Amino acid sequence: MASRRTIARVERLAWILLYAGLLAIVLGLATRSAHAPSAWTLIVAGAVLAAAGTALIWVRSRLEPGD
Repeated sequence: MASRRTIARVERLAWILLYAGLLAIVLGLATRSAHAPSAWTLIVAGAVLAAAGTALIWVRSRLEPGD
């Protein structure tokens, strides 16, 4: 069992990572024509962040609040 504070932190971090990753992917796609290596770095980093956020959403769904 996890405390409500821990659950709130995990949930907040999950959504921050997910949205930051999606923003990085969009920025990488928008700058592909200007500088391809930097764009692909943004796309890959964004994909990793979004995947981590998605994994934390799954972790959050498995946590049960304590008393």
